[in-house]
Amino acid sequence: MIIIESKRKKLENILKKYPGAVIVDVTSKATDGLVKLSPFYPHGGIPVPFSEGYTATCVEGIWQGLKVFENEDIDISMFLNDTMKGIKRTVRKHGRVLGHRKGVHGTEILGYVEAKHQIYIPAYRWMLEHRAMYIIERLRKASETKTIVLLDYNTCCNVDDETKPLSHAYLVKAYAEGLYPFDDLKLSEETERNKENSPKQLSLFD
Repeated sequence: MIIIESKRKKLENILKKYPGAVIVDVTSKATDGLVKLSPFYPHGGIPVPFSEGYTATCVEGIWQGLKVFENEDIDISMFLNDTMKGIKRTVRKHGRVLGHRKGVHGTEILGYVEAKHQIYIPAYRWMLEHRAMYIIERLRKASETKTIVLLDYNTCCNVDDETKPLSHAYLVKAYAEGLYPFDDLKLSEETERNKENSPKQLSLFD
């Protein structure tokens, strides 16, 4: 079983609710190999949706880079940020958010919900399939016998919620539980190598 809880909650309270659970931090603040599930992690080579020839170091760089503000258009320099810092583009600095451009050279501006469906989720799924599938497989196997609590700063699991950011932990849970479509899943050679060389930090799933 996989549960999502807020990283802001006290661990002792989470463990009272789920005795014996394995607590897994999947945020950018994680101190083990599971930080690779964070949308801020610089895997590199992630294709930018609707933007042939463009790739980004991390999913968050795509999300922020394609964002269009009242006073500023997209910023493709976000695609190159590999520091896990300074990726957020805020309304305080750039004005009201108008939406997300559908591709670097696109003319259509997507609303918040549509952008989650067409930009964020496909980019994050690509990252899972090509950069972190070995983690998902171990997580799926562990959840068969253990209660796994994924910690995220955002806990919204409703993709169509127009008021709250989507929890990437929810996407991890969805993929591990088979809620994402699997019919076109093709593991790359790199993914296979990663499965064979799983980092020691994931030993808690053994």
